Amino acid sequence: MPFSPNAKPDMNLDRELAALLFEIERFGKENDQRETDRKRKMLNLEPETAALLHILVRATHRQSILEIGTSNGYSTIWLADALCSRTKCRLVSIERNPLKLEMARKNLMRAGLLNSVTLLGGEASATVRTLEGPFDCVFFDADRISAPEQLEILIPKLKPDVLLLADNVLSHPEEIADYLNFVAGLVGFSSVTIPIGKGLNIAYRQSP
Repeated sequence: MPFSPNAKPDMNLDRELAALLFEIERFGKENDQRETDRKRKMLNLEPETAALLHILVRATHRQSILEIGTSNGYSTIWLADALCSRTKCRLVSIERNPLKLEMARKNLMRAGLLNSVTLLGGEASATVRTLEGPFDCVFFDADRISAPEQLEILIPKLKPDVLLLADNVLSHPEEIADYLNFVAGLVGFSSVTIPIGKGLNIAYRQSP
């Protein structure tokens, strides 16, 4: 069957969790169509991209994930569910908008995953400086222009076996260009952009 970037994800999710994710997805779309202020938009992942993240995290056995850009917790729930079946795993998610952070907290509580996530409020570049690693997966889904700065700060906090993910590669190519150039200059990393949703860049460095 040929690849279709618009195909609906067919995931083996708990029925109640799937229903909640659909509810959050629908709310985000309706909200973003109504709102003119970008700060009030949810800007959630496309469900196909979220499903791909879920598969990647599970298939590559990630254990310590950093998400930059929580919004209302839609992608955070997908990531937390991918981790929750394994012990000694952690997910840290950063969001600078306190209203969105509170929405994420409530949605994670409804999903039964709040205790699996550390939610942090604040500006991303300042916040990542305070974090202790190591992380084996980082998902960039916030301010694309400042992403290279955040990645540079995180380099010494990454495990040798690490997965870097960044959304909006095809929807905002100019804004994310510096990030892609930074990744291209990293030693030992291979990367590819998948034409799914708004475009997902996947970079991977395997342990020696």
